[in-house]
Amino acid sequence: MTRHAKLELNGTETELPVVVGTEAEVGIDISKLRARTGAVTLDPSFANTAACESAITYIDGERGILRYRGYDIADLANHASFPEVCHLLIHGRLPTRPEREEFRHRLTRHTLVHEDMKLFFEGLPHSAHPMVILSSMIAALSAYYPEDDTPEEIDLNIIRLLAKAKTLAAFAYKKSKGQPFIYPKNDLSYLQNFLRMLFAIPAEPYVVNPVVQSALNKLLILHADHEQNCSTTTVRTVGSSGANLYASISAGVSALWGRLHGGANQAVIEMLETIRDDGANYRKYIELTKSKDSDFRLMGFGHRVYKNFDPRALILKKAADEVLESLGVEDPLLDIAKQLEEVALADDYFIERKLYPNVDFYSGVIYRAMGIPTDMFTVMFALGRLPGWIAHWLEQRNTPGARIVRPRQIYVGETARPWVELDDR
Repeated sequence: MTRHAKLELNGTETELPVVVGTEAEVGIDISKLRARTGAVTLDPSFANTAACESAITYIDGERGILRYRGYDIADLANHASFPEVCHLLIHGRLPTRPEREEFRHRLTRHTLVHEDMKLFFEGLPHSAHPMVILSSMIAALSAYYPEDDTPEEIDLNIIRLLAKAKTLAAFAYKKSKGQPFIYPKNDLSYLQNFLRMLFAIPAEPYVVNPVVQSALNKLLILHADHEQNCSTTTVRTVGSSGANLYASISAGVSALWGRLHGGANQAVIEMLETIRDDGANYRKYIELTKSKDSDFRLMGFGHRVYKNFDPRALILKKAADEVLESLGVEDPLLDIAKQLEEVALADDYFIERKLYPNVDFYSGVIYRAMGIPTDMFTVMFALGRLPGWIAHWLEQRNTPGARIVRPRQIYVGETARPWVELDDR
C-alpha cells in the first residue's frame, strides 16, 4: 500500500506520495506539487531536498556510517585498492580477479596524454593554481576524444579519464615547480605511477615508500564519493544538460576548488601555520574556540553531515601515525596538529559538541608529511573523488525519464514598473 503525506494549502488538501529508500530513508515526492497546488517549496542550499534517487553511496551522519554500494568504508579502505573501488562505484560491483586484471591493464595502457596537450601547460604561467590546470586539461580532453553516445565509447572515455587524470594532476604539480614532466611507466601500479610522476626527477632514481603508497590508497578511497555534495551535484547538474563526461567532470573540479568544499584540508594547514607564527601557543586557540566572544574556529574539527566521529577520520588517524613514524618527519606544524588532536579528544567542550577531528584534519596532516604542497591538496581530493563523479554522471545519464535540472525560485524583486525615458530618470 502506497503511503502518502497530506499538505493543506488555502483550505485544500493534497496527498503527496511517500518514498522509502532501502535503508528506510523517507522522502516526500513533491514532483507534482506545483501542478496540483501552484506552489513550490523553498529550501535554501537544498539542505532538506533529495535531488535524485541514487544507488551509489549511503551515509548515516548520526551513526557515523558511510558505505559505497553497500560496502562499509572501513572494509574498503583496509582491504581494497583504489582501482577496485573505482570499478565498484562505476560498475556497481567489486571486480572478479580477471576483471580486476583487465581493468588495471586498461588503466595502465591509457595513462599517456596526447603530446599536443603539453602546449596547454606551456601556455599557462608557472604561478597558475594546480586546480586551474586540472580543470582546464580535463575539459580539453573533449577536443581529443569527441563525444560518442555508444556504451562502448562511453566506457572507453571513462577509462581514459581515470587513467589520464593522475598524469594531468602530476603534470600540473611539475608545472608549478618548474620541473620536467615525468612520463608514466607501464610496469608500475596506478599509485606507484602517480607518486613517481609527482616526485621523481630525471637526475635521480625514485623508489616508492610502501607506507606512503598505502596511506595514499586509503586517502583516495575515503574521498572517492560522499553522496550529493556540492561538486557531485554540480557534475549531475551539468550532465543533465547532455554535456559530455569531460565537461561535466571539469565542472565538478571547479566546484571542489571552493574553500568551503575541497579547500578544507588546505585551511587546516593554514590554521596550523597561524598558530605556529603566534609562538605555537595552541592552547590560546583552544580557548578562543570556546569563547563566546570570539569568532575563531578550529578548522578540521566537526562535520556538517556526521554528528558522530567521521568514520573516515578514524581510519586516517591510524594512517597518519604510520606515515609520521615511517618518514620520521620533524615539522612544527605536525607537532601542533598532534597537540590539538590530543586536546580535542579529551576536552569535554569538544566531546559534548562532537567536535572530533574530521577527514580534512588528518588528510592535511598526511599530505603535509608526504611533502605535497598545500595548493595540491585539492587536486589530490579531486583525484580521489573522480570515480564517484563518474558514477553519478553515469547514473544520472542512465536514469529513465531524467530531465535537465531546472530549479524554481521565489521571486522577491520589483513588481511591474512603467518604462522611464532616459531624460526622466
